[in-house]
Amino acid sequence: MLAAPDLTEYRWALYACGHLLDLTNKPQPPVGLYRDEASARAHGLRMWPSTFTVIDLHGDDRQ
Repeated sequence: MLAAPDLTEYRWALYACGHLLDLTNKPQPPVGLYRDEASARAHGLRMWPSTFTVIDLHGDDRQ
């Protein structure tokens, strides 16, 4: 049995940014959610080296 993820633990969102290549003109959901920024950036660099962005979902509330 798998445990349900606690979404509050996942601070970083990775977006593929298909709109930069004119692949879409609609808002797209994040490709993945990550606990740390380094993992999100590493995934983005491997999959979409020049067309991704990583967003801090918690903004400036760093602990």
